Amino acid sequence: MTQFDGVLFDCDGVLVDSEPITNGVLREVLVESGWALTQAECMQIFIGKAVRDERARIEAETGKPLTDAWMQAFYERRNARLRAELKAVDGVHEAVAHLHGRVGGRIACASGADRAKVVMQLEHVGLASWFGDAVFSGHDLPRSKPAPDVYLAAAAHLGVDPRRCLVIEDTAPGAQAGLSAGATVWGYCPEGHGRAFKGLAVARVFSHMRELRV
Repeated sequence: MTQFDGVLFDCDGVLVDSEPITNGVLREVLVESGWALTQAECMQIFIGKAVRDERARIEAETGKPLTDAWMQAFYERRNARLRAELKAVDGVHEAVAHLHGRVGGRIACASGADRAKVVMQLEHVGLASWFGDAVFSGHDLPRSKPAPDVYLAAAAHLGVDPRRCLVIEDTAPGAQAGLSAGATVWGYCPEGHGRAFKGLAVARVFSHMRELRV
């Protein structure tokens, strides 16, 4: 770990096990809006992306505009489900504490999700104190993942060259964002096969957070 000056964590699927919950709610509201798709299809289309990034496809499939009211209703239902069901990724508290010590506290959370959701999730699982104000959302920047903006912003906030940062990601769009920022990317894949990162220059694929305590 001495080769890195900072560590930048994705949130959903890396720090918190939120993807099945969020995408389950998203599928529900899309089906109610007229787009009949399976859970697997929903995960394939939306994992690692902001919902608004798929605006054109949502509007084409539902035949309805993607309004602010629709998004707000989705957020409210999603957040209620997250508050009821969300858990931290197994072993992540120990991993975050360990890496925080190894890089002198220079860690950040850099997510493609809206910042309010990210902060709520970190608070819910007891991780917020490790990150403080070093929490960044692609929604607040000109471009979200797979563009590098959120990782560049996080590295700048820490005062660290992104090329000296380790990025922890679980999706291809997120990994591409980290690589485009010039960082070293490690891919978290609890299933162990790493197919999500095929064709990307991910330096390492690991299957449990205990592997970060090195």
